[in-house]
Amino acid sequence: MLDILYQDDALIAVNKPAGLAVHRSKMVSNTDTFLIDVLREQIGGTLYLAHRLDRATSGMLLIARSSDMAAALGEQFMSRDVHKQYLTVVRGWPEPTEGLVDYPLPGSRETGPRREARTSYRRLATVEVPIALGRYPQQRYALVLTEPQTGRFRQIRKHMAHIHHPVIGDCQHGRSDHNRLYKQYFSCHRMLLHAWRLSFRHPVDGKPMVLEAPLDSAFNTILRRFDWSLPAAAIISVMPTS
Repeated sequence: MLDILYQDDALIAVNKPAGLAVHRSKMVSNTDTFLIDVLREQIGGTLYLAHRLDRATSGMLLIARSSDMAAALGEQFMSRDVHKQYLTVVRGWPEPTEGLVDYPLPGSRETGPRREARTSYRRLATVEVPIALGRYPQQRYALVLTEPQTGRFRQIRKHMAHIHHPVIGDCQHGRSDHNRLYKQYFSCHRMLLHAWRLSFRHPVDGKPMVLEAPLDSAFNTILRRFDWSLPAAAIISVMPTS
């Protein structure tokens, strides 16, 4: 059963688990289970994706109940009227503690044309663990809040890797040695990137909405292990899940 965070006659908000592909695509060939199919079986009716999340990423995903609602939400995403916040754990301590990564990125094909891409970030917490790796006797990690201002393919993952602070658990753009460390010492087998908060306007009445997706047990275990806490909870200005 998928965790439904909000639903009405126009849209549904789901907390996508890490490792679950959203829909069928050429990039996902080793699974027969897709979120959109599971959700259709769970609640019934015709459903349309309003946006996408990487298979390895968890968190807030919007689904529309009609093509008109999907188009209306899509326009907000295209016009950058949707505000997205992601939580991630990265290697190292990003400096400065707040910054903007402004670095053009290609699409799903690395050889394709690059387009403008910007991600702001804020370092929330840090830790230094006494585990030797390579030539360093201790390893530094940070909890980071990221806000993509554009919507390029794997943008946050690529931008954090670009500034030499790759996301932990990222097999394509991260560091395999640190990924193995998290598996071995912290029993963490997922990529630590979570779509945490999403703010937009309801496609029917234009009402401002702010939704928050709770972290899963694996991500919460890391926070407890490092004695990290999250920023103040968002004010949820929507009706409860029906």
